[in-house]
Parts: sequence; structure tokens; C-alpha cells
Amino acid sequence: MKLASLRGGCFRFIQVTFLLVLGLSIAGLTSLTALLNHYAEGLPDVSKLRYFEPSETTRIYSADGKLIATLFKENRTWTPYDKMSPFLIKAILAVEDSRFYQHHGVDPVGVVRAAVYDLMHKGEKQGASTITMQLARNLFLSFDQTLERKIKEILLASQIEKKFTKDEILELYLNQIYFGGGAYGVQAAAKTYYGKNAKDLTVPEAALIAGLPQSPSNFSPLVSEKAAMHRQILVLGRMYDQKFLTYKQYRKALLEARHPTFMTKKAQEFQVLEVPYFTTWVIRQLHERYDEDLLYRGGLRIHTTVDLRLQKAAEQTVRSLITQNGPALRADSSAIVCIENKTGYVRAMCGGLGWSSKSQFNRAWQAKRHPGSSFKPLVYATALEAGYTPDSIINDSPYKIQVSSTEEWEPKNSDHAFMGPITIRTALQNSRNVVAVKLLMLVGADRVIDFAYRCGITEKLYPNPSMALGAVELSPLEMATAYTVFPNLGLHTEVSGIKAIFDSDGNPIEDNTYPKQEEVLSEISAMAMIEIMVNVVENGTGTMARLSGYHVAGKTGTTDDYRDAWFCGYTPQFTTAVWVGNDNNSQMINSFGGNLPARIWQTFMSAAMAGQPSVPFGMLDKGKVGVLMCRDSKKRACMGCYRTFRAFYPAGGVPLGFCPMHSRTGDSLLPNIRTSRPIEGPAPDAIPGPDETLPLDPLPPPPAPAPAPGGLDQPAPPPDPGLPPGPEPDVIPGPGGGDVIGPPPPDPGNPGPAPAPAPAPSNEL
Repeated sequence: MKLASLRGGCFRFIQVTFLLVLGLSIAGLTSLTALLNHYAEGLPDVSKLRYFEPSETTRIYSADGKLIATLFKENRTWTPYDKMSPFLIKAILAVEDSRFYQHHGVDPVGVVRAAVYDLMHKGEKQGASTITMQLARNLFLSFDQTLERKIKEILLASQIEKKFTKDEILELYLNQIYFGGGAYGVQAAAKTYYGKNAKDLTVPEAALIAGLPQSPSNFSPLVSEKAAMHRQILVLGRMYDQKFLTYKQYRKALLEARHPTFMTKKAQEFQVLEVPYFTTWVIRQLHERYDEDLLYRGGLRIHTTVDLRLQKAAEQTVRSLITQNGPALRADSSAIVCIENKTGYVRAMCGGLGWSSKSQFNRAWQAKRHPGSSFKPLVYATALEAGYTPDSIINDSPYKIQVSSTEEWEPKNSDHAFMGPITIRTALQNSRNVVAVKLLMLVGADRVIDFAYRCGITEKLYPNPSMALGAVELSPLEMATAYTVFPNLGLHTEVSGIKAIFDSDGNPIEDNTYPKQEEVLSEISAMAMIEIMVNVVENGTGTMARLSGYHVAGKTGTTDDYRDAWFCGYTPQFTTAVWVGNDNNSQMINSFGGNLPARIWQTFMSAAMAGQPSVPFGMLDKGKVGVLMCRDSKKRACMGCYRTFRAFYPAGGVPLGFCPMHSRTGDSLLPNIRTSRPIEGPAPDAIPGPDETLPLDPLPPPPAPAPAPGGLDQPAPPPDPGLPPGPEPDVIPGPGGGDVIGPPPPDPGNPGPAPAPAPAPSNEL
């Protein structure tokens, strides 16, 4: 009886215990299911991985397709699974997840192994995350060490395993993981550390790269070669233990690992491989046009315009000639820009004697210097558009301008002499300062500024009389851009360093094959300017720029006190601007634009023109004359007309009347400057005599006048037999050593060496 009662009690106890355990299990399972469902609700859709587009490295190429730079936040090139070294795949599996092909996203064996390791090695931890779990964490989750993140990681890994094959998961993982040194994915890692493709990695190379993901900051050879080699040997041992290597392969790999061949150059967000002066300018252009995320992560393929042969010629020429001749002239720097006329492509850009980590200032586009007399062609071209001709007579005589109630300014020629009545062509050929200032005052400074802007000048210009003599601050790139208008027969072609840009799939997103063009100067005026500027090279201040067998035109420029020296010139094919000076804006010793800058130009252009045909500058359509007309009045445009168009007339049929609607009757020509001449204006050669001045009285300025018959009928003086003694004619003189008068300085912010100081008012130029 007692035994039966005892058995009954035990049965009831077991029954109750079973029911209790079952109830707790059901409750626990229900709670776990609810918990998992709770975390699963906010999980991303892993099927989107099929359309996953990781960030890729942007690559920049030269005109002939050579890689010259890379841009990246994540240096990455997507590589298919079958394009990876099998040793690399085995090395990754050996060290990261040896049971990858046996589990379904979560490895229970690995979890137990990690737990045992953690118990046996107090204070150390062994990870239990599978490759699939790492992929889920890297793509969808944060790196917070929380239970919630771990649960989500497990759930995502299970979903990924259901939707993707093992090889697909490995491909995603190996293209996504970070390997240090700015390299994301195995292809970028192979290039960063060994300079080769991922498919070509050897066993020891694969082992080193496979050891990096656990701790790139500690195991990278860019950080510690010793730590990298120790990790490499550990990975090789794991590969042998997992039977991924034979004993012979293992021993051979260990011997090779003793003599590392990895590269040790530290990566950055962009890597300029060649021609840094040009590529950093292009990168600046890209920053202005595109979003940073697209630029650094979009895998763009950017094809630039740089001709590596011309670029190297520019750099060698500048370095050689400044090194040889700079000390004698006390000149330490130079810059050169070469533009192809018909396309507007920048073919070469050198911004100094050498690019380095400590000297990255690009004087070709960042430096703003006074162009001196090399600015004069823009004044003369404006005068030709206003109705003057190369044979119009201007009196090279003393000339005074009242700049304030107590101050006059009288421009001087470099030889402190005057040639009397001379033609415009003679004035520019011999760089007569007084004539340039008179022309600017006659046609209007605002018209010259407008023309300069339409030619591609971007720097702020101020309407001062000294602007005629180059008292402005411009870069060599701007000067070269403006000069292309002449060989292009009046067309301004948009200048660019980028020919085409393609996205990572090869689709074009920018194409500059056919550049934008705008007519800013009539053909007849452009041809007249070419003719005059050819004379500058043949018989004037630029004779050192002659090229045997080729047609050359150009203009020299030398500023007051020899702080800047220029030569800007062109052939039918190329326009090139050269600047020479000092970064601290100190004086050189008698450094003229017609000397060292012209020689640099001639040396570089000899290389640039090698193999080019010898062709003349463009020819006009016979019998046609282009004239700028006002769209409103249909009369010849004056300086107040900004809605203009080009009309062509037969020779002898050019209209003489100027626009009556936009000629000013009360506005000033220049700040604080008034002309005492009547509205009708003088003939082009009727300039105030030696004793006349332009007073401050608020009288209206003249419109742009047509050439007076009397002036045109006067015979041109005989050609100048030679340069006058003393300084080169295009020097802006200063008898007392004063600085050039100039415009108010532009806003500060230009990086690099000290810019030219703001010109202070003086009576000398």
C-alpha cells in the first residue's frame, strides 16, 4: 500500500514537473519567438544585396588613356569571384570562417569553440562571427557591442543564406571588407600592397592580405611590417591545418614570407600618380561640378586633356631655364599654360619648379600677378571693334589725367620719350604706354572690361586708367584663355581640362568633345590683331619667341620694378602663356618679358610644334567685314550697348552711325575722372596735346568714335629701326621707383606664396 502510494506520488511529481517544464519551455519559446519577431520587424530586405552598388575608386586618365590619378573615400574596384586568386579565397576561409561551407549563417561549433577559448584564456576573446554574419553587420548594422545588434546579425545572416549561394556571399564579402591603407575589397588591397591584380596573388601574398580584416590598423604593413609578417605566418599555419596547403606549399610560402615584397607607400583620399600640377587643377574643377559622394565613391572614369609629352616638356623647360638663368636675374619661379586653340583643351600646365608635399602651390592658376603690357592686346582689340584700324594715328605725346582735386597722373613710356603721331600697329609693336592709356580712355574702360570678361577673364577688374598697362591681377591660365580669341578669329572657346566623364557602368555623364564657342570679336578685328602681334615677334619686343618655320604672334609684359615678366603668344595650333617672377613678389634684376619668359616660351613651343604642319593664321572671307551692332537701335554698338550681334557688310559698305539710344550723357567714364571733350568726340588721332589735361569736371564721355578721315589719310611713320636704348619698351616705368597704379585689390583668400601687393596711387606708371 505504501509502495503504491509512493509510486503514485512520484508519478504525480514527474507529471507536474513535466507540465511545469513544458509550460516554461512553451513560455520561453513564445517569448523568444516574440523577441525575434520584434527584432525582425525592423530588419532591412537582404534581397537588395542583388543590386548592391558599393563605392568604387574614381580614376583620372591623360589624353592618351594613361592613369594619372585616383580619387576615393573607399579605394575599391569590384572584382567577380572567379577573378580572385584561389589561394586568397582559401586564406580568408582559413582565418575567418573555416566551416563556411558547412553552416547556414550561424556556426554552433564555432560558438562553442569561442566560448571554450574565452574561458581558458581569461581576458582574451575569440570571435564566433561567420563570414555571413560579418557581411550582415558591415552592410546593415552598427558595430555596437550589444545583445540587440547580435540578435539582428544572426537573423540577417540566416536570411542572406536562404537567398544567396555561398559563392555569391563570398563575392559580396571580399569586395566589401576593409583591408587597411584605404583599400576596400580584395582588388584594391592587392593593388595597394603588391601592385597587382587579386587573381595574381601568390600564397604568401594572399596570406598577408587575408590576415588584415581582423585588425587593419594593427596588422597592416603600412603600420607595422613586423606585425604584418607575424599575422601572415599565422594565416599560413591555419591554411596548412585546414589542408588548404600541402606541406611543400606551406614550407615554400614560409621561405618567401621571410623576404617581403609588399609596397609601403601610405594611401590617401586621392593619389596623384603623374603630372600633379595639372591633375590637382582638374580635381578642383571636379569639386566645383560634382557631389563629393559621386566623385569619391562613384567609380567615375575621367578622361582629361593633358598631353603627357607636352606636360613633361613644360616641366623640364621651366625647371631647366629657371635653374640656369634665374639666379642671375634674381628670379625663383615660373609658370606655363598651353591651350589647344580649336578645342580649348589645356594640353600642359606647369605651376612651378617642382611639386612636393611641402610645395603644392600651383602658380599657373592660383597665382594672381600683374600682366603688365601683355594685357594691352585686349585694349587694342576693343579699340578695333570700336572702329579704329591698325593704321589709325594716335599721338604718342604727353598726357595728363586728373585723378583727384589735387592729383594728376601722367603715364610715361619706358624710354621717357615720345614718338609723336604713330599708327596703332606701331604703338603695340613697340609697346607705347601712353597710346594704350589714350585708347582706353577713348573707347571706355567699361567696354575693355566687358571684352576681357567675354574672352574668359574671371578675376574682378576695376575701371582705372592704369588698367591699360596691366595694373590688374590675373593668372597665366586666364591670360592664355583670353589670347586664344585671336588665333580662333574672334571665337571664345570654353577652356577645359576634362574631355569626357563616364560612370562606373561606362555611361557618359559629361562630353566636351565639341566645346562651347561664342563670337566675342569680329574676324576682321581678330586678323588685324594677329597681324599686329606678328610684328611684335618679328620686329618688336618679342623677337626671342620666334620659331623657325612657323607663324608666331604674341606680346611681352614687364611690370614696374621688374616684379613680373610675361610672354603670351600663339601659333595657329596652340596658345601659351609664360610668367616669371618671385613668390614673395620681390624685384628681379632687369627681367623683361622679351627675355627669359620669351625664351621659355620658345623652348617649350619648339617641342609642342614638333610634327605640326606649318600653316598660316586663318583667312577672312573675301569682301566681308564684321561689325558689332546694337540689337535695339540696329546701329553700330557703342560702349553702352550690351545687347549686340555681329553683322557682315561688303568692303566700303560699313555703316558709320553709332547707336544713339545707349550713348551716355551723364554717367562717368571712370570713377573720379571726366573728359572735357564734347559728346561728338574727337577723331581718333585728336588727343590732348602736351599742355592739355583731362579735368575732374563732370562732363559726358565720348562714344566709341569711328576713325577720322584725316587720321587715316596721314602717312604712317617709317618702321622703328630698332629698340630704343634703356629698358624694354613694354616696361611700366617708374622714374622714382614707385609701384604701378592699379585697381583695388580683390578679396583675400588666394592660397600659396605672398600675392602681389595692392598697388598704391602714385604719379608714376
